[in-house]
Amino acid sequence: MILSKRAPSSRRAFEFSGFTVDLPGGFRFDESMTHRETESAMEQLRGLYPPLAAYDSGWLDTGDGHRIYWELSGNPNGKPAVFIHGGPGGGISPHHRQLFDPERYKVLLFDQRGCGRSRPHASLDNNTTWHLVADIERLREMAGVEQWLVFGGSWGSTLALAYAQTHPEHVSEMVLRGIFTLRKQELHWYYQDGASRFFPDKWERVLSILSDDERQDVIAAYRQRLTSADPQVQLEAAKLWSVWEGETVTLLPSRESASFGEDDFALAFARIENHYFTHLGFLESDDQLLRNVPLIRHIPAVIVHGRYDMACQVQNAWDLAKAWPEAELHIVEGAGHSYDEPGILHQLMIATDRFAGK
Repeated sequence: MILSKRAPSSRRAFEFSGFTVDLPGGFRFDESMTHRETESAMEQLRGLYPPLAAYDSGWLDTGDGHRIYWELSGNPNGKPAVFIHGGPGGGISPHHRQLFDPERYKVLLFDQRGCGRSRPHASLDNNTTWHLVADIERLREMAGVEQWLVFGGSWGSTLALAYAQTHPEHVSEMVLRGIFTLRKQELHWYYQDGASRFFPDKWERVLSILSDDERQDVIAAYRQRLTSADPQVQLEAAKLWSVWEGETVTLLPSRESASFGEDDFALAFARIENHYFTHLGFLESDDQLLRNVPLIRHIPAVIVHGRYDMACQVQNAWDLAKAWPEAELHIVEGAGHSYDEPGILHQLMIATDRFAGK
């Protein structure tokens, strides 16, 4: 287990000693640094590769009522990788292609059942963790890949672990971000009593449609509304559920949080996410993903987690790293949950480059 070094720092604007400011990614302010030098330090943080188009795409018919949208980008002869998005129900974005060097990687991205461009939209039928694990295997076979790097963040880390533990022979490396192992304590933190204490104003909106009794089990109460026969009841609940996440996954407010309230996105995101959480991820036991780490300890892995992640506490990453001492753990100071926060993105880009031999 390797922890990112936290360098001591100081700011010239404060004359008293002992005040430190950490830059994401382990860079530091020094009181002798000029403004230009400070900007230069920030510029050393890695960003995404330039935008690129997919070179192939299509739909995989699962045979049980779903059609999975997939796409390939990068170098058709490059190192194989699969990107697993979050949620569940989040879908992929063109920006996700840019996490990988397009000259060195052949990357498969796909929208999980019921979300993004996959169909039917927002469907809960035949939609479990193990259906998704089987879908990833079908996509691997379709792509003609024997082994690939598995990249997943948030719920994507959950599904990546479930897939790797089921098919370790097909995983060459893993890059995991914002660890979520779907234990009851993790759900309780984010949907009952934990994150709500940091965002009481935003949490009050989540509670606004619930009775006092319903507030004792928010996930169950939202389940009733998200599966209601009334589409308007579903949509109202979906938007409240989704916006809660959109407004709490970054360290600082983000303009992109508004997109979580868009009707189509919110309906799939909230219905599918709540469906999985109601069933505790369809896992056999609360600690299944941690207990089964010995199945994948031989796989090279990098774990990246923001210190101030409110959606998935850093304790999750710590617990995973303790069970997996061979993995590199990078706890990023001054960062929350999202993959595109500067220090988190910096570590993710270093990891994908390194595994490509760059």
